[in-house]
Amino acid sequence: MHRTLRAASRVCLLLIMAGSLALSGLSLARIAATPALAAFRNATTDEIIATTDTMLARQATPARLAEVITARLDASPRNWLAIDALVDLAAERAIRLPPGLLSRVVQTHDDDYGLMAQTTGCLACGYDPALCSLTQVMLCQAPIALTPIGDLTGVIRAGMAFGAGQDVDQIDLALSVVGLGATAAVLVTGGASGVVKAGASLAKLARRMGRLSPRLLDMASDAVRTGVNWPGLTSVRSVDQLRAVIRPAAFAPLSRVLTDLDSLRGSTDISTALHLLPLVDDVADADKLARAAKSLGPKLVGRAEVLGKARLFRATLRITQTLWFLASGFVGLALSLAGLLGGMVHHRALRRLRRAAR
Repeated sequence: MHRTLRAASRVCLLLIMAGSLALSGLSLARIAATPALAAFRNATTDEIIATTDTMLARQATPARLAEVITARLDASPRNWLAIDALVDLAAERAIRLPPGLLSRVVQTHDDDYGLMAQTTGCLACGYDPALCSLTQVMLCQAPIALTPIGDLTGVIRAGMAFGAGQDVDQIDLALSVVGLGATAAVLVTGGASGVVKAGASLAKLARRMGRLSPRLLDMASDAVRTGVNWPGLTSVRSVDQLRAVIRPAAFAPLSRVLTDLDSLRGSTDISTALHLLPLVDDVADADKLARAAKSLGPKLVGRAEVLGKARLFRATLRITQTLWFLASGFVGLALSLAGLLGGMVHHRALRRLRRAAR
Protein backbone atom coordinates (compact mmCIF):
# COMPACT_ATOMS: atom_id res chain seq x y z
CA MET A 1 0.00 0.00 0.00
CA HIS A 2 2.74 2.42 1.01
CA ARG A 3 4.77 1.53 -2.08
CA THR A 4 1.75 2.24 -4.30
CA LEU A 5 1.22 5.64 -2.68
CA ARG A 6 4.90 6.51 -3.03
CA ALA A 7 4.90 5.50 -6.67
CA ALA A 8 1.74 7.51 -7.33
CA SER A 9 3.18 10.57 -5.58
CA ARG A 10 6.36 10.36 -7.64
CA VAL A 11 4.34 10.14 -10.83
CA CYS A 12 2.30 13.20 -9.79
CA LEU A 13 5.46 15.14 -9.02
CA LEU A 14 6.95 14.19 -12.36
CA LEU A 15 3.78 15.30 -14.13
CA ILE A 16 3.80 18.63 -12.26
CA MET A 17 7.45 19.12 -13.11
CA ALA A 18 6.80 18.33 -16.76
CA GLY A 19 3.90 20.80 -16.79
CA SER A 20 6.05 23.49 -15.20
CA LEU A 21 8.81 22.90 -17.75
CA ALA A 22 6.28 23.07 -20.58
CA LEU A 23 4.75 26.30 -19.22
CA SER A 24 8.16 27.90 -18.76
CA GLY A 25 9.30 26.79 -22.20
CA LEU A 26 6.12 28.06 -23.80
CA SER A 27 6.52 31.48 -22.16
CA LEU A 28 10.17 31.70 -23.22
CA ALA A 29 9.28 30.67 -26.77
CA ARG A 30 6.54 33.32 -26.96
CA ILE A 31 8.93 36.01 -25.73
CA ALA A 32 11.64 34.92 -28.18
CA ALA A 33 9.25 34.71 -31.12
CA THR A 34 7.45 38.00 -30.40
CA PRO A 35 9.70 40.99 -29.61
CA ALA A 36 6.64 43.04 -28.65
CA LEU A 37 5.75 40.46 -25.99
CA ALA A 38 8.00 41.87 -23.29
CA ALA A 39 8.19 40.97 -19.64
CA PHE A 40 7.30 44.57 -18.66
CA ARG A 41 4.90 47.14 -20.05
CA ASN A 42 4.71 50.89 -19.69
CA ALA A 43 2.55 51.99 -16.79
CA THR A 44 -0.37 54.29 -17.52
CA THR A 45 -0.54 57.84 -16.19
CA ASP A 46 -2.95 56.84 -13.42
CA GLU A 47 -0.71 53.91 -12.46
CA ILE A 48 2.41 56.11 -12.26
CA ILE A 49 0.60 58.65 -10.08
CA ALA A 50 -0.86 55.97 -7.79
CA THR A 51 2.44 54.11 -7.45
CA THR A 52 4.48 57.21 -6.62
CA ASP A 53 1.85 58.28 -4.07
CA THR A 54 2.10 54.88 -2.41
CA MET A 55 5.90 55.11 -2.35
CA LEU A 56 5.74 58.61 -0.87
CA ALA A 57 3.54 57.36 1.96
CA ARG A 58 6.54 55.30 3.11
CA GLN A 59 9.46 57.49 2.03
CA ALA A 60 8.32 61.11 2.52
CA THR A 61 8.70 61.26 6.29
CA PRO A 62 9.35 64.56 8.10
CA ALA A 63 12.89 63.45 8.90
CA ARG A 64 13.61 62.46 5.28
CA LEU A 65 12.27 65.72 3.85
CA ALA A 66 14.20 67.78 6.38
CA GLU A 67 17.38 65.86 5.54
CA VAL A 68 17.04 66.40 1.77
CA ILE A 69 16.13 70.09 2.11
CA THR A 70 19.08 70.70 4.43
CA ALA A 71 21.44 69.02 1.97
CA ARG A 72 20.13 71.23 -0.85
CA LEU A 73 20.54 74.36 1.28
CA ASP A 74 24.15 73.42 2.03
CA ALA A 75 25.02 72.97 -1.68
CA SER A 76 26.66 75.64 -3.81
CA PRO A 77 25.21 76.91 -6.04
CA ARG A 78 21.87 76.23 -4.36
CA ASN A 79 19.26 74.42 -6.42
CA TRP A 80 16.09 76.39 -5.72
CA LEU A 81 14.14 74.32 -8.20
CA ALA A 82 14.66 71.28 -5.95
CA ILE A 83 14.24 73.19 -2.67
CA ASP A 84 10.94 74.76 -3.75
CA ALA A 85 9.70 71.39 -5.02
CA LEU A 86 10.49 69.74 -1.68
CA VAL A 87 8.75 72.48 0.31
CA ASP A 88 5.73 72.16 -2.00
CA LEU A 89 5.77 68.38 -1.51
CA ALA A 90 5.71 68.83 2.27
CA ALA A 91 2.73 71.18 1.96
CA GLU A 92 0.97 68.81 -0.45
CA ARG A 93 1.24 65.91 2.02
CA ALA A 94 0.58 68.05 5.11
CA ILE A 95 4.02 67.30 6.56
CA ARG A 96 5.22 69.80 9.16
CA LEU A 97 8.82 70.81 8.70
CA PRO A 98 10.93 72.09 11.62
CA PRO A 99 10.30 75.86 12.12
CA GLY A 100 14.04 76.53 12.17
CA LEU A 101 14.43 74.87 8.77
CA LEU A 102 11.58 76.90 7.26
CA SER A 103 13.14 80.10 8.60
CA ARG A 104 16.45 79.14 7.02
CA VAL A 105 14.74 78.50 3.68
CA VAL A 106 13.16 81.96 3.70
CA GLN A 107 16.34 83.75 4.79
CA THR A 108 18.54 81.91 2.27
CA HIS A 109 16.07 82.59 -0.52
CA ASP A 110 16.15 86.31 0.26
CA ASP A 111 19.96 86.25 0.26
CA ASP A 112 20.23 84.41 -3.06
CA TYR A 113 17.63 86.52 -4.84
CA GLY A 114 18.95 89.91 -3.71
CA LEU A 115 20.03 92.36 -6.41
CA MET A 116 23.74 92.07 -5.64
CA ALA A 117 23.68 88.27 -5.50
CA GLN A 118 21.74 88.06 -8.76
CA THR A 119 24.09 90.46 -10.57
CA THR A 120 27.34 88.80 -9.51
CA GLY A 121 25.86 85.34 -10.00
CA CYS A 122 24.78 86.10 -13.55
CA LEU A 123 28.19 87.51 -14.43
CA ALA A 124 29.86 84.32 -13.15
CA CYS A 125 27.28 82.17 -14.96
CA GLY A 126 27.84 84.02 -18.23
CA TYR A 127 31.57 83.38 -17.93
CA ASP A 128 31.37 79.73 -16.84
CA PRO A 129 28.15 77.67 -17.22
CA ALA A 130 29.42 75.28 -14.53
CA LEU A 131 28.84 78.10 -12.01
CA CYS A 132 25.21 78.61 -13.06
CA SER A 133 22.30 77.76 -10.83
CA LEU A 134 19.26 76.37 -12.61
CA THR A 135 17.45 79.68 -12.20
CA GLN A 136 20.38 81.77 -13.44
CA VAL A 137 20.97 79.63 -16.53
CA MET A 138 17.59 80.62 -17.97
CA LEU A 139 18.55 84.28 -17.86
CA CYS A 140 22.30 84.18 -18.40
CA GLN A 141 22.98 81.22 -20.71
CA ALA A 142 19.88 79.58 -22.16
CA PRO A 143 18.89 82.34 -24.63
CA ILE A 144 22.18 81.78 -26.46
CA ALA A 145 23.08 78.18 -25.61
CA LEU A 146 19.70 76.76 -26.60
CA THR A 147 19.57 78.34 -30.04
CA PRO A 148 20.08 75.67 -32.73
CA ILE A 149 23.19 77.30 -34.21
CA GLY A 150 26.78 76.26 -34.27
CA ASP A 151 26.31 72.56 -35.14
CA LEU A 152 28.16 72.88 -38.45
CA THR A 153 30.79 74.99 -36.70
CA GLY A 154 31.23 72.23 -34.11
CA VAL A 155 31.77 69.63 -36.85
CA ILE A 156 34.23 71.84 -38.75
CA ARG A 157 36.10 72.67 -35.53
CA ALA A 158 36.48 68.98 -34.72
CA GLY A 159 37.76 68.21 -38.23
CA MET A 160 40.33 70.99 -38.04
CA ALA A 161 41.52 69.83 -34.60
CA PHE A 162 41.90 66.26 -35.85
CA GLY A 163 43.79 67.41 -38.93
CA ALA A 164 46.15 69.44 -36.75
CA GLY A 165 46.78 66.51 -34.42
CA GLN A 166 45.02 68.23 -31.51
CA ASP A 167 42.53 66.78 -29.04
CA VAL A 168 38.97 66.60 -30.36
CA ASP A 169 35.99 67.42 -28.15
CA GLN A 170 34.17 64.19 -28.94
CA ILE A 171 31.05 65.04 -26.91
CA ASP A 172 30.51 68.34 -28.69
CA LEU A 173 31.15 66.63 -32.02
CA ALA A 174 28.58 63.91 -31.28
CA LEU A 175 25.90 66.41 -30.26
CA SER A 176 26.70 68.61 -33.26
CA VAL A 177 26.44 65.67 -35.66
CA VAL A 178 23.05 64.64 -34.23
CA GLY A 179 21.70 68.19 -34.24
CA LEU A 180 22.93 68.93 -37.74
CA GLY A 181 22.17 65.47 -39.11
CA ALA A 182 18.58 65.53 -37.86
CA THR A 183 17.86 68.83 -39.59
CA ALA A 184 19.41 67.69 -42.84
CA ALA A 185 17.70 64.27 -42.70
CA VAL A 186 21.12 62.64 -42.57
CA LEU A 187 20.11 60.64 -39.50
CA VAL A 188 17.01 58.52 -38.96
CA THR A 189 15.58 59.93 -35.73
CA GLY A 190 12.84 58.93 -33.33
CA GLY A 191 11.10 62.29 -33.66
CA ALA A 192 10.81 65.43 -35.77
CA SER A 193 14.08 67.07 -36.72
CA GLY A 194 13.31 70.15 -34.63
CA VAL A 195 12.73 67.96 -31.57
CA VAL A 196 16.07 66.18 -31.95
CA LYS A 197 17.90 69.46 -32.64
CA ALA A 198 16.37 71.05 -29.55
CA GLY A 199 17.37 68.01 -27.50
CA ALA A 200 20.94 68.29 -28.79
CA SER A 201 21.09 71.99 -27.84
CA LEU A 202 19.77 71.16 -24.37
CA ALA A 203 22.37 68.43 -23.98
CA LYS A 204 25.14 70.82 -25.03
CA LEU A 205 24.14 73.28 -22.32
CA ALA A 206 23.82 70.47 -19.77
CA ARG A 207 27.29 69.23 -20.70
CA ARG A 208 28.78 72.70 -20.13
CA MET A 209 27.07 72.76 -16.72
CA GLY A 210 28.41 69.30 -15.88
CA ARG A 211 24.93 67.78 -15.77
CA LEU A 212 25.30 64.87 -18.22
CA SER A 213 25.76 61.44 -16.65
CA PRO A 214 29.04 59.57 -17.26
CA ARG A 215 27.24 56.83 -19.19
CA LEU A 216 25.58 59.36 -21.49
CA LEU A 217 28.97 60.95 -22.13
CA ASP A 218 30.32 57.48 -22.95
CA MET A 219 27.44 56.94 -25.38
CA ALA A 220 28.33 60.14 -27.22
CA SER A 221 32.01 59.20 -27.31
CA ASP A 222 31.22 55.72 -28.63
CA ALA A 223 29.07 57.23 -31.39
CA VAL A 224 31.90 59.36 -32.78
CA ARG A 225 34.52 56.62 -32.36
CA THR A 226 32.51 54.09 -34.35
CA GLY A 227 30.46 56.36 -36.58
CA VAL A 228 32.90 58.93 -37.96
CA ASN A 229 35.37 58.61 -40.82
CA TRP A 230 38.04 60.73 -39.18
CA PRO A 231 40.28 61.42 -42.21
CA GLY A 232 37.20 62.49 -44.18
CA LEU A 233 36.00 64.74 -41.36
CA THR A 234 38.84 67.18 -42.02
CA SER A 235 37.30 68.22 -45.34
CA VAL A 236 33.68 68.67 -44.16
CA ARG A 237 32.42 72.19 -44.78
CA SER A 238 28.74 71.54 -45.52
CA VAL A 239 25.85 69.24 -44.63
CA ASP A 240 26.18 67.35 -47.93
CA GLN A 241 29.81 66.55 -47.14
CA LEU A 242 28.79 65.35 -43.66
CA ARG A 243 26.67 62.59 -45.18
CA ALA A 244 29.76 60.91 -46.64
CA VAL A 245 31.79 60.75 -43.43
CA ILE A 246 29.36 59.46 -40.79
CA ARG A 247 27.62 56.15 -40.18
CA PRO A 248 24.06 57.09 -39.15
CA ALA A 249 23.37 53.85 -37.26
CA ALA A 250 26.12 54.66 -34.75
CA PHE A 251 24.32 57.86 -33.74
CA ALA A 252 20.81 56.32 -33.53
CA PRO A 253 20.87 55.55 -29.74
CA LEU A 254 22.07 59.07 -28.92
CA SER A 255 19.45 60.53 -31.23
CA ARG A 256 16.68 58.60 -29.44
CA VAL A 257 17.91 59.85 -26.05
CA LEU A 258 17.91 63.46 -27.27
CA THR A 259 14.38 63.03 -28.61
CA ASP A 260 13.19 62.00 -25.14
CA LEU A 261 15.13 64.86 -23.56
CA ASP A 262 13.15 67.37 -25.57
CA SER A 263 9.97 65.48 -24.66
CA LEU A 264 10.98 65.90 -21.01
CA ARG A 265 11.52 69.63 -21.59
CA GLY A 266 8.16 69.91 -23.31
CA SER A 267 6.35 68.21 -20.40
CA THR A 268 8.07 70.40 -17.79
CA ASP A 269 10.46 73.27 -18.63
CA ILE A 270 14.13 73.82 -19.44
CA SER A 271 15.25 74.21 -15.82
CA THR A 272 13.50 70.99 -14.78
CA ALA A 273 14.97 69.11 -17.71
CA LEU A 274 18.48 70.31 -16.84
CA HIS A 275 17.94 69.36 -13.19
CA LEU A 276 16.84 65.81 -14.04
CA LEU A 277 19.37 65.10 -16.81
CA PRO A 278 21.91 63.42 -14.46
CA LEU A 279 19.34 60.62 -14.01
CA VAL A 280 19.61 59.65 -17.69
CA ASP A 281 22.18 56.99 -18.51
CA ASP A 282 20.72 55.46 -21.67
CA VAL A 283 17.74 55.26 -24.02
CA ALA A 284 15.60 53.34 -21.51
CA ASP A 285 16.23 55.93 -18.78
CA ALA A 286 15.35 58.80 -21.10
CA ASP A 287 12.10 57.09 -22.09
CA LYS A 288 11.10 56.38 -18.46
CA LEU A 289 11.88 59.92 -17.35
CA ALA A 290 9.93 61.42 -20.26
CA ARG A 291 6.89 59.27 -19.42
CA ALA A 292 7.16 60.17 -15.73
CA ALA A 293 7.26 63.85 -16.69
CA LYS A 294 4.12 63.52 -18.81
CA SER A 295 2.30 61.83 -15.93
CA LEU A 296 3.51 63.86 -12.96
CA GLY A 297 4.16 67.28 -14.50
CA PRO A 298 5.25 69.87 -11.89
CA LYS A 299 5.20 67.21 -9.15
CA LEU A 300 8.02 65.26 -10.79
CA VAL A 301 10.95 67.10 -9.17
CA GLY A 302 9.79 66.66 -5.58
CA ARG A 303 9.09 62.98 -6.12
CA ALA A 304 12.44 62.43 -7.82
CA GLU A 305 14.23 64.13 -4.91
CA VAL A 306 12.62 61.90 -2.28
CA LEU A 307 12.20 58.60 -4.14
CA GLY A 308 15.45 58.57 -6.09
CA LYS A 309 16.04 57.24 -9.57
CA ALA A 310 15.43 53.52 -8.95
CA ARG A 311 12.02 53.92 -7.28
CA LEU A 312 10.86 56.63 -9.67
CA PHE A 313 11.71 54.59 -12.76
CA ARG A 314 10.22 51.44 -11.25
CA ALA A 315 6.91 53.27 -11.00
CA THR A 316 6.84 53.66 -14.80
CA LEU A 317 6.78 49.89 -15.44
CA ARG A 318 4.33 47.06 -14.84
CA ILE A 319 4.86 43.30 -14.97
CA THR A 320 3.07 41.68 -17.91
CA GLN A 321 1.00 38.51 -17.85
CA THR A 322 3.78 36.75 -19.75
CA LEU A 323 6.26 37.28 -16.93
CA TRP A 324 3.72 36.10 -14.36
CA PHE A 325 3.24 32.89 -16.37
CA LEU A 326 6.99 32.44 -16.61
CA ALA A 327 7.52 33.09 -12.91
CA SER A 328 4.73 30.71 -11.92
CA GLY A 329 6.23 28.05 -14.17
CA PHE A 330 9.64 28.37 -12.53
CA VAL A 331 8.10 28.33 -9.04
CA GLY A 332 6.18 25.19 -9.89
CA LEU A 333 9.31 23.63 -11.30
CA ALA A 334 11.30 24.45 -8.17
CA LEU A 335 8.60 23.05 -5.89
CA SER A 336 8.33 19.91 -7.99
CA LEU A 337 12.09 19.35 -7.90
CA ALA A 338 12.15 19.96 -4.15
CA GLY A 339 9.30 17.52 -3.62
CA LEU A 340 10.89 14.89 -5.84
CA LEU A 341 14.26 15.17 -4.11
CA GLY A 342 12.58 15.17 -0.71
CA GLY A 343 10.69 12.02 -1.58
CA MET A 344 13.86 10.29 -2.75
CA VAL A 345 15.73 11.26 0.41
CA HIS A 346 12.83 10.12 2.58
CA HIS A 347 12.59 6.80 0.74
CA ARG A 348 16.32 6.08 1.10
CA ALA A 349 16.25 7.04 4.78
CA LEU A 350 13.40 4.60 5.41
CA ARG A 351 15.23 1.81 3.60
CA ARG A 352 18.32 2.33 5.74
CA LEU A 353 16.25 2.36 8.93
CA ARG A 354 14.59 -0.90 7.95
CA ARG A 355 17.95 -2.51 7.23
CA ALA A 356 19.30 -1.30 10.56
CA ALA A 357 16.22 -2.65 12.34
CA ARG A 358 16.66 -6.09 10.73
